[in-house]
Amino acid sequence: MEKPLNVLTIATGKKLYVDMAVNLARSFWLWNSASNINFYLATDQPQLLAEDVKAYVKIIEIQHGELGEGFSPKLHLDKLAPAGQTLFIDSDCLIYGNIENVFERFAGHAVSVVGGYISSGEWFGNVAAICKKFNVKQLPKFNGGIYYLENDDKAAEVYQLARQLETQYDEIAFVRLRNRPNDEVIIALAMALNDESPVADDGTIMSDPLSCPGKFSTDVIKGKTSLYNPPKPNPLHKDWYPFETVHPLVIHFLGHHSLSYQYKKDAYKLQALQLNKLGGNKIAAFLNIELPMRAKEFLKNLFRPVYKLIFGTRGIKQSERL
Repeated sequence: MEKPLNVLTIATGKKLYVDMAVNLARSFWLWNSASNINFYLATDQPQLLAEDVKAYVKIIEIQHGELGEGFSPKLHLDKLAPAGQTLFIDSDCLIYGNIENVFERFAGHAVSVVGGYISSGEWFGNVAAICKKFNVKQLPKFNGGIYYLENDDKAAEVYQLARQLETQYDEIAFVRLRNRPNDEVIIALAMALNDESPVADDGTIMSDPLSCPGKFSTDVIKGKTSLYNPPKPNPLHKDWYPFETVHPLVIHFLGHHSLSYQYKKDAYKLQALQLNKLGGNKIAAFLNIELPMRAKEFLKNLFRPVYKLIFGTRGIKQSERL
């Protein structure tokens, strides 16, 4: 008997996260409505959900703060995941194609991620020292925009250990992210201690604009993605990312990248498409979102030196996610 296939996301706290989860759900439905994949949303604010997604999203209602704050809710996926194979996708992601084959690639893992390994250097802490402390050879290294788990005893062991490690975060000498424990290194260590391995990252499942800081293009309606990591000696090059050009099924618009015109225009298209409006087409999205945002950015860059000369350097604006 085949196991049920599920996508799970979490949206708690600010309305911002619910809005992003709605965008994610719409992108999922656009490309996967004909599949047998269920979409689950764990949220403490179900009343904020857009009406169109309520027809296909299965809501897991939780209380505010029930799973902790910051990145901590992602350490409770074993409590939220329904029976079967579950692919957790962060709410600040969008899906650009059918993801059924992704479940096939993860099948057989109790807990997994998309990534590789790291045994030295710095990754929210001194990796070699942490590996030595816990007597493990290496840690899985990955982007926490995707987690995979199967609802079984082994997955529960991994996540129970992860929650225990979170209480020792500073003692282990992990470095905090936005002054909070980072779920990625916690899960990485819990996986290593339970002999769980990542699915090799080949750039086809998920990528992000941090790993690929060059120009990137997306079209959620056509299912097209292209992200670029400029080669050396370009100063934007990321040594730790092994690819130059990738075309992933999922893009993680982490950090400020959810404010980019690429994300905004695709969210605009998805909303317009659901509401059967003309705005779902490329021209309307370009005129209403992409063009004004790119023009604004161009003018900001053009006059930034003059602004600095007259007014000095502005303070860093606090992220809307905090």
